[in-house]
Amino acid sequence: MHVLMENGLTLFGQKISFAELFGQVFALAVVFLAQRRTLWTWPVQLASVVLLFAVYTSAHLGGLAIRQVVIGLIAVYGWWAWRRRRDPVFGVAVRRAGPRELIIAGVFLVAGTIGFALLLDATDASWAPWPDAAIFIGTVLAFALQGIGLVEFWLVWLIVDAVGVPLQISSGLWFSAVVYVVFAGLVIHGWISWYRAAAQQRAAGELAAA
Repeated sequence: MHVLMENGLTLFGQKISFAELFGQVFALAVVFLAQRRTLWTWPVQLASVVLLFAVYTSAHLGGLAIRQVVIGLIAVYGWWAWRRRRDPVFGVAVRRAGPRELIIAGVFLVAGTIGFALLLDATDASWAPWPDAAIFIGTVLAFALQGIGLVEFWLVWLIVDAVGVPLQISSGLWFSAVVYVVFAGLVIHGWISWYRAAAQQRAAGELAAA
C-alpha cells in the first residue's frame, strides 16, 4: 500500500497517487456493475474500500476514511443478500421504497449527518466536518438501500455527488472530483435502469398473483 500511496502520475498539473487512481476506478466500476445487478459489484467494492481508506486517511478526511470501513462491512452484507435474493428471470430483485421506508431514510440522512458532523468537529477528525459527515451518512444509506434492492439508493448517491465534488476540490483531490462528476452521469443512468427493472418485476409479480 505504501508503494501505491507514494507513487502515481500527474494529470493537469495535479499529482495523483496510484492508490487514489485505482481506488476511484474501482469505485466507478462498482456503479457500472450495480446498474447490471451483478454479484461482482461487491468484491470490486471491497477492493476500492481498501485503497480509498489509505487515500482519505492521508488527506486528514476522517469521515471519508471511516466511511470506507462501514462500506466494507455493508459490502459483505450486500454480497450475501444479493446471493440470497436472486430471481431466476430478473436477476437481483429490486423494488421502489414505500412511504415508511422513505421517511426512515430521510430521518437517518438528516439526523445522522448532524450527529456525525458534531462528532467530527468535537474530535477534530476532519477540517470540513459538515460536508464530510453528509457524504459519510449518505454513502452508508445508499449502500444499505442498495443491499436490500431499493431503487431510491441512486437518488441518495446524487446528493452525495453534489456535496462531494466541491469537498474533493477543496481537498486537492482533483481526480476524485472528476470521478464524482462522472459518477453523477452513471447514477442517473443506473436509476433509470433500476426503475424500469422494478416496474417489470412488479408487473410480473402482479400477473403471477392474478
